[in-house]
Amino acid sequence: MGLMTKERYLSGLREFDHSVFINGEAVQNVPDHPISAPPAMAMAETYYLAQQEKTKSLFTTKSNLTGETINRFTHIQQNINDLIKKILMLREMGKKTACCFQRCAGLDCLNTVYAITYDMDQASGTRYHGRFIDFLRYIQTNDLVTAACMTDPKGDRSLSPSKQADKDQYVHIVEEKEAGIVVRGAKLHITGSVNSHELVVVPTRALKEEDRDYAVAFAIPADTKGVTFIYGRQPSDRRRLEDGGPDVGNFFYGGCEAMVVFDDVFVPKERIFMNREYSFAGQLVELFASHHRASYGGCKVGVGDVLIGATAAIAEAHGTDKSSHVKDKISEMIHLNETLHAGALASAGKGSRTASGAYEVDRLMANVCKLNVTRFPFEISRLAQDIAGGLLATMPSLKDQENPKIGPYVRKYLVGKSGVESEKRIRLLRLIENITLGTGAVSYLTESIHGAGSPQAQKIMISRLSDLESAKTSAFHLCGVK
Repeated sequence: MGLMTKERYLSGLREFDHSVFINGEAVQNVPDHPISAPPAMAMAETYYLAQQEKTKSLFTTKSNLTGETINRFTHIQQNINDLIKKILMLREMGKKTACCFQRCAGLDCLNTVYAITYDMDQASGTRYHGRFIDFLRYIQTNDLVTAACMTDPKGDRSLSPSKQADKDQYVHIVEEKEAGIVVRGAKLHITGSVNSHELVVVPTRALKEEDRDYAVAFAIPADTKGVTFIYGRQPSDRRRLEDGGPDVGNFFYGGCEAMVVFDDVFVPKERIFMNREYSFAGQLVELFASHHRASYGGCKVGVGDVLIGATAAIAEAHGTDKSSHVKDKISEMIHLNETLHAGALASAGKGSRTASGAYEVDRLMANVCKLNVTRFPFEISRLAQDIAGGLLATMPSLKDQENPKIGPYVRKYLVGKSGVESEKRIRLLRLIENITLGTGAVSYLTESIHGAGSPQAQKIMISRLSDLESAKTSAFHLCGVK
């Protein structure tokens, strides 16, 4: 079929017959609803940039399965250059949209399941890897979007899945048939799921034999019977419902997450990639986490680029851009942002080949990168708000400018330095507000903490992966201790 166009993606999404609810109401056309339209447009940019002369070399590559040109968001990374290009692509997308464009997790999940199914087959004589390759060929050939469905509700976090009072707190197998399995449960915070063609469902934690019914991985079309999407609220999201959305900050794009419910969903055998192989659940989670934690040093850095640019522009509008303390703060923002990017590139540059042939990032560097992501965007945002000033949170609406009685006051008293009209200043401040306080803050701040695992998860992995014994041996040698 070849690469899909942005227009064909959006028209296909309009025709998609999946069950989506926003604010308690069923939504027929996701790209046309004012709240869900911006995320759909952000996703569509992954198709648009794959066909532009300046960016197609970054956004496309040749499939290792078909030899055809495919979107890099469906690619299994074959070498270190692939790992690096992925990070660069994600930064470009973040800079283009200033939001979560919702496709990183799906890409990272594809690469994870590719490697783990190979390992399962080698260890257990199963045939999951071949099934997954067939699925992947279908995705690549049709240029489809996959959503990674990992995080379960979890219920009582102190109890394992099988010990929960409500067994549905983790997705699990409830029935096995000759042609497949039936699953039940839910997944939370699923990025871009309402904009995706296929759902790839995987375990959320390491499992024991008693939890074997929860060790399940599979893929199903998003419009499968029994699947329901309940759209997640975001700060200030109702501003999208206002006429023209004057105060949204980001006029074009946005991110989205949803609760995805699986109510006795049938999964055909050819779409099952793990069926009670509980000993591999932890390996899958750890590999996915490493891939995805490195990704944050691409996408969040791109959003940071936009925030830094908006902050520099508002400083110019205020006439403070020449002040030494403002220059120093902007330099610090750049330093923090580039440090995030450096960690991601280091994880890619130190990547290695898995037994399946797919490449994975260096796990220690990926976790270091993500731990920095849980901190630095907050400091970058603090500095942006510092430079922007208090008007960021007390500003009248752009609509107020249109009122014949109060409009002249707004235009008179919200101007910047000479030559900077009030509207320019308001728009820049709204964009900074969006990224650091509004709908954009979900992608840039909250997701930076909890996406791909909490800060404590990264600390655990850093402790596990670092070579302290070697470091102690060097210290003993240098100070003369045997």
